[in-house]
Amino acid sequence: MKYFDYAASSPLDQEAAELYVKAATEYYGNSQSLHDIGYQATTLLENARTEIAKLFAVEADGIFFTSGGSESNLLGIRALLSAKLKEGRHIITGIAEHDSVYLVMKMLEKEGYEVTYLPFNSEGRIEVAAVEEAMRDDTILVSIQHTNPEIGTLQPIKEISSLCKKNQVLLHSDCVQSFGKTPIQEIAAAVDTLSISGHKFYGPKGTGIAYVNPRVAWRPQIEGVAHEKGLRAGTVNVPGILAMTLAAQKAVSGLDEEMNRLSILRDVFTNHFTFLGNEVTIYPSQLPGLIGMRLHDHEGQWVMLECNRRGFAISTGTACHIGLLAPSKTMAAIGVTGKAAKEFIRISFGRQTTEEDVHSLGEFLAELAQQPEINELHRLRYGTILKGS
Repeated sequence: MKYFDYAASSPLDQEAAELYVKAATEYYGNSQSLHDIGYQATTLLENARTEIAKLFAVEADGIFFTSGGSESNLLGIRALLSAKLKEGRHIITGIAEHDSVYLVMKMLEKEGYEVTYLPFNSEGRIEVAAVEEAMRDDTILVSIQHTNPEIGTLQPIKEISSLCKKNQVLLHSDCVQSFGKTPIQEIAAAVDTLSISGHKFYGPKGTGIAYVNPRVAWRPQIEGVAHEKGLRAGTVNVPGILAMTLAAQKAVSGLDEEMNRLSILRDVFTNHFTFLGNEVTIYPSQLPGLIGMRLHDHEGQWVMLECNRRGFAISTGTACHIGLLAPSKTMAAIGVTGKAAKEFIRISFGRQTTEEDVHSLGEFLAELAQQPEINELHRLRYGTILKGS
């Protein structure tokens, strides 16, 4: 099976895996314990915090270790709501946010907050003017993802940050799809909180980071919690954090070279569709290793299953959403609806992706794109898998 779903998850880096085992077997103390073994764990934990802060170019006091991107998004948003700069209950976010943000917003609406959801323009970006137009006297928070996880467009976070500062509004950004794939130091400097997830850049699953700018006067959600200064409860996963830190360092140090390599692979892939303009749509991406596309008149789930049958692992969107049999939120955000929205598929490259593999996938998808429209025979092949689509 050739893997083309790195945007969903990546394999654990071998050196990071070895470090995880070493830390878990030799430095196994609880970082809150006061004995020498606990102190060893604390020292390693704080060293990791310092190293991550260097990668972000921020103060180490703002780095908090979590279980992943979803928890980091929740904690970051809650922290900012506890530290709002003025009175109000209005929040601005995007239509196409990851479910870990979108569902938090739906929860907040039930708590009495009012949320404005902004669409994308035709290029997959939120217009700064749209944020400004949505801004009100009672707006207290803006949450906009840095990179769309389905088509790879980057949002104008720095410009939105300037607007937020002007209006005393705090800013959160989901950077889960960004870190290790594009530079984010300028984004870290612009926001009040951001989130990343270890398994997106070859770290272990169950690890993540919430960065909360030290100037933000947030309050703990649970009084009396000792770990991570009260931002979250639970024993800190020191082995996972160390492995994630090593993976993060490797991802950042090799970023330029990897981006160049992935750009070449992207060209190899897209060249297969040069003469299929009326049968394929490939959306513009600022992440070279992520490609969102549609094969016209071919349902995305059917294309995914056909690829799987031929030994290619692709996806129909973010892994937290694909089981819902609903159109991609990104497609809705750029105005693609109905049958066309369900044609969406996502291809993502990673370290183990070769030019030969990319050529094979591009060739196969180009063949599929030229086949007749999906018919009942295709549905019968997969039975109830496509039911409801």
